[in-house]
This record gives sequence, C-alpha cells and structure tokens, in this order.
Amino acid sequence: MIGEKGSPIEVLLIEDSPGDVRLTKEAFRTANPAIHLHVASDGVEAMAFLNREGAYTQSPRPDLILLDLNLPRMDGREVLAQIKQHEFLRTIPTVILTTSDAEVDIAKSYQLQANCYLNKPVQLEAFESLVKSINDFWLMEVKLPKSGTGPIA
Repeated sequence: MIGEKGSPIEVLLIEDSPGDVRLTKEAFRTANPAIHLHVASDGVEAMAFLNREGAYTQSPRPDLILLDLNLPRMDGREVLAQIKQHEFLRTIPTVILTTSDAEVDIAKSYQLQANCYLNKPVQLEAFESLVKSINDFWLMEVKLPKSGTGPIA
C-alpha cells in the first residue's frame, strides 16, 4: 500500500485556482497528514513536473494525480492525453476534479482513460467531504502498483 512504512503519499494537484488549491491543501491536511501535495498551476508546469524537467528534476513520481480540465497554456484534456500515452506515467491514477458537468467533458475524459471524473462542489463542507472520500478510496483502499521503473521511477 502506498504511504506505508512512514513514506509520504505523493499527490499532484493540477489546478489554476488559488482558492481551490488552498481548499484542497486544507482538506487533505485534515484527511491525511501523510499526503505531500504538489501543485502545478497549468498543464505545461504539470508536464514539466511529471517529466522531471527544468526546476522539477528532483520531483517525485505522484501516487495520484488530481487534474482540472480548464487550465491555462495546456488544458487538462491535453495533459491527460500525454499522461496516458507515456509509458511510465500511464499507471498513475488520474482523477478529473473539475467544475464542468458537461457530458462532452465527461465522455472525452473517459475516452482519454481518466480513472474517474468528479465534480468540484461549491459548498465548503461538500468539498471537504469529497477530498476525504478521494483520500479514503484512492489512497487508503485501492491497491496501486509501486513506483514503476525507468526515468520517472
């Protein structure tokens, strides 16, 4: 199980809204203090983090990716497509966490192999509850492969 033996659980949040970043950090801090939350504010920064480029040469391989769809520079759909095409990234569970409930976005996300699609609630308590459920399911219950081998192990 990830996070066992005292190792931190690495989560990459790809989100451009500072308010949503702050809420997510606070909600995860409450849900599970073992989570080390990394933040990329756009798709280009996210791919640099995941590919360990530039300032991110020492970035850890995330155990889970939370991805907003509507991002500057490179939108979430393109990020998802790149993640799922990459041999060493495709096994990282990628959860779409967005305000969009458009059927076209849901369908496209699953076509691009998102692991699940969640709507961000607008109410604080509902958002905290959703983050807790993400933690409980994806980080505590689901059996995930250990970090792969290769350049992003």
